Amino acid sequence: MTVLTELRARRARILDQLDGLVSTESPSSDRAAITACAEVVGQLAADTVGVGPETVDAGDHRHLVWRWGRPKVLLLGHYDTVWPLGTIARWPFAVTGATATGPGIFDMKAGVVGGLHALSLLDDLDGVAILLTSDEELGAPTSRELIESTARGLDAVLVLEPSAGGALKVARKGVSLYEVVVEGRAAHAGLEPEAGVNALDELAHQVLALARLARPHDGTTVTPTVANAGTASNVVPAAARMIVDVRVSTSAEQARVDEEMLRAAPVVPGARITVSGGPNRPPLQEEDAAALFARATALATGLGIAPPAAARVGGGSDGNFTAALGVPTLDGLGAVGDGAHAEGEHVVVDAIAERAALVHALVTDVLVRG
Repeated sequence: MTVLTELRARRARILDQLDGLVSTESPSSDRAAITACAEVVGQLAADTVGVGPETVDAGDHRHLVWRWGRPKVLLLGHYDTVWPLGTIARWPFAVTGATATGPGIFDMKAGVVGGLHALSLLDDLDGVAILLTSDEELGAPTSRELIESTARGLDAVLVLEPSAGGALKVARKGVSLYEVVVEGRAAHAGLEPEAGVNALDELAHQVLALARLARPHDGTTVTPTVANAGTASNVVPAAARMIVDVRVSTSAEQARVDEEMLRAAPVVPGARITVSGGPNRPPLQEEDAAALFARATALATGLGIAPPAAARVGGGSDGNFTAALGVPTLDGLGAVGDGAHAEGEHVVVDAIAERAALVHALVTDVLVRG
């Protein structure tokens, strides 16, 4: 029996495990929920690969690590989701025809289940490591150091994040986040507006300045996403703030935007500006994934499944951190489906076995060939 045949034969078991994992809600910022879900993931691993994880607690987050021998290849993923507690009550796990749905199933609980089943069919796990974190959706504030220390010096990192329409992710943009705070001076908007310093006016100037930092032809976007100002309709705003999301394709662009953001200067006389934040994730550049992608396409052909396409996406993942270390990193090896972070996200059930077989083949290839 081939690996793919065996994985297909496990369909009912995989769906049952996926039901249990999806039904255990794990919003990133809820410590109790994260801890409870870690127990479920640990038991799932014990039932599938025969051993539970080492737990690493950092702040309010619990991260899960498995290591066999001296690792050469790391399977990387997360078990937190963007969905608040109570979502499962109105949107339960369900299988309808060829697809399964439920909060967090696509991003990325199906990838967790598939990855564990891929490893369960290895003859020898020596040289393998798994890291599943619980704060990826927050930007990995407590797990970045663990990710980097676990991945440093390895031959490959395989990221179990969902695919992009079935394609593997060979490039991800780097992410920077900033907060721009403006200080002005309040005054009566009707009696003497000239006595005030309008923080909202200043914020508007800064929004226009941000447009000049973007270079869409180079893949650089600079997007104000959240803003607020003022206290009452008849008061000149004394304070304003906004959050700015920056996406870049290269490290050079990330450094350029960071330098220009941090030297922002006020335009409105009397206003003061404070810019905080900076790069959160470096870009995963195509050269970081090229060799592993070529191996994946060749291995897929050998498995008798369609070779995956390559995708370049704007969203970041924890694979950005490992690629920045110089470790070959291939992303998007998890679920085939759609709807990440959206109502109705879903996965293609039959593709779970195919993706797990591909992960199994890649791990085996790295262990043998480096």
